[in-house]
Amino acid sequence: MERTKSRHVISLILENESGALSRVSGLFSARGYNIESLTVAPTNDPSVSRMTIVTWGSEEVLTQITKQLNKLVDVITLTNLGGDDFFEVELLLIKIKFLENCIDSADKLVRDFEARILDKSDTTYVFELTGSGAQLDSFIAGIDQESIVEVVRTGASGIGKGSLSLEY
Repeated sequence: MERTKSRHVISLILENESGALSRVSGLFSARGYNIESLTVAPTNDPSVSRMTIVTWGSEEVLTQITKQLNKLVDVITLTNLGGDDFFEVELLLIKIKFLENCIDSADKLVRDFEARILDKSDTTYVFELTGSGAQLDSFIAGIDQESIVEVVRTGASGIGKGSLSLEY
């Protein structure tokens, strides 16, 4: 029986120490788990950072990853941000070639997705957009692929809704 693979968003608080990121990513690579995206930055407490990891796997794989992460000295606490109990946001920066015949469709995408134009030159536009990964994928799909010059995505960041918090 094949186990169903699903997307998992793991959020953790870890010591803001040299090598902590390397130890977390090394855990994934040593066990053959793929990281789809990874974001990390200090919190309001400069001694700790918040990391968000997006990965795919069965529930058994998620359980194993969680157990292994909890064994790392640097990890203070973690949670699986699942279901509808959290917000997930990603940032997209995209540069497209300015094409006269695409200006109307670009303007429509900006309106429909509430994107911002960060830069406009004679030859290119740079757009900024935040939203879920699916929303960003839809935005990119709506652009003539020949006109895309460069795409930069931050990866997911997530936070619990209401009183749900990753406390440490």
